[in-house]
Amino acid sequence: MSVLVLGGAGYVGSHAVYQLIDQGMDVVVVDNLENGHRQAVHPNATFYEGDIRDANFLDSVFENESIDEVLHFAANSLVGESMENPLKYFDNNVYGTQVLLKAMTKHGVKNIVFSSTAATYGEPEAVPITETMPTHPTNTYGETKLTMEKMMKWTSLAHDLNFVSLRYFNVAGARATGEIGEDHRPESHLVPIILQAALGQREEITVFGDDYDTPDGTCIRDYVHIEDLVNAHLLALDYLRNGGENDVFNLGSSQGFSVNEMISTARSVTGKDIPVKIGPRRSGDPSILVASTEKATRILGWNPVNTSITKIIEDAWNWHSTHPAGYSEEVTL
Repeated sequence: MSVLVLGGAGYVGSHAVYQLIDQGMDVVVVDNLENGHRQAVHPNATFYEGDIRDANFLDSVFENESIDEVLHFAANSLVGESMENPLKYFDNNVYGTQVLLKAMTKHGVKNIVFSSTAATYGEPEAVPITETMPTHPTNTYGETKLTMEKMMKWTSLAHDLNFVSLRYFNVAGARATGEIGEDHRPESHLVPIILQAALGQREEITVFGDDYDTPDGTCIRDYVHIEDLVNAHLLALDYLRNGGENDVFNLGSSQGFSVNEMISTARSVTGKDIPVKIGPRRSGDPSILVASTEKATRILGWNPVNTSITKIIEDAWNWHSTHPAGYSEEVTL
């Protein structure tokens, strides 16, 4: 039996595929390569290029392969773009998930682990953020992810679907052995943006606000290493295989680092001078976002091991310094 990884050519999905194959699993990857990279797909995975909104295509994958369970990473995920083009996000994220759940129901595939986001919470009422806090998304991206969670809940009641939704905080780092890493176009995540400045690909880093109610005035966020994040997905699959109930879990490190701390650590790791300028605050940026991951630890047995921000940036730098142009400089497989 195989694990179907949707979005398996993307940042998180590709790391999941590598870990699954490390464990001896048979893996089938589906990706339309809108944001993913063919070169990121593990050579031992079975790869289908196509869009999950194409019901005939997706149906053919389930017919051709012996799919036992699903990891769902396929989605658009840029907050700013989601506000400018909300219908694109509802079409790709929500409708794509609808087509997927129809295919799973048709082919009797019961277990799915879903890539969700802390953006489902919106402005938190307190930190650390627990799974029982209200969900009031403040952007279209978060709204679509919350809608996808609800779609799985109601499908579960009607068709005995088993699901785990994992709400990510800030994911960073790369596979320690360096085969794959983070390559978004355009890049919107803080760690790779900082490292692009270290490589001289950006003139400077803009820090959006230095007058927040934090020790150094810059926003504090919770960063989780990509390999720890993926490990939670594998634990969630085990949880469902063993009869675990449908549930939602936060994935973070339960600790916060400020933007200035991230830049300072990157300077230390890279040995590069990373120029900084202070810009205005961005609308809607909370001062502090930190996850409570007690529930994932208690129920899934998840214990992140790469919690040092130095380790996260070291692994990211290993990838970026050896792949300064990302995947674009490599020969297409």
